[in-house]
Amino acid sequence: MDMSQIWQNLLVPGVSVVEKIVRPIIVFFFLIIALRVFGRRELAQLSIGDLVVILLLSNTVQNAIIGEDNSLVGGLIGAITLLVTNNVTDQIITRNKWLKGWFEGKEIELIRDGKVDKAALKREDVEEDELKQTIRKQGLEDFNDVHLCILETDGNISVIPKDNMSRKHLQAQLDQILAQQQQILEKMSK
Repeated sequence: MDMSQIWQNLLVPGVSVVEKIVRPIIVFFFLIIALRVFGRRELAQLSIGDLVVILLLSNTVQNAIIGEDNSLVGGLIGAITLLVTNNVTDQIITRNKWLKGWFEGKEIELIRDGKVDKAALKREDVEEDELKQTIRKQGLEDFNDVHLCILETDGNISVIPKDNMSRKHLQAQLDQILAQQQQILEKMSK
């Protein structure tokens, strides 16, 4: 292969520039819609299987994005198109409440004043055991200690304890610190 052929393979796209721009845009919006349909929890807490699916998904749509083109310029056009499409989409979504709600979703109330919304858990594919674990990480013992528990738009779960529980929790922490301090003083005096 001579140098002119090498340069042509690197710099001359194998398909039209318009096709190189349209393909990534279509795949971008397809993936946005597909990931939105399959739920926000998958994105917030990726399991090993979820990560493998996302990696394989990118490989699966690669040919849909590049077509029959393996040139450097063709790949750069595809990459730039994806970046610009993402940037423009983000700007449009930020300015439009309806689109923002559709793309990002809305917060979902899972617990209010100790009462679990089992329909919301089922709809959002959140296990009750996962919810218990989340509230324990906040230092709370059970659902009755929760004033509000929200599934955020990014897929994370936020927990707001009941007022008396937060005071009780702080008091317990303070008591623990004071007990540790007392033990240290006793050891030092011996």
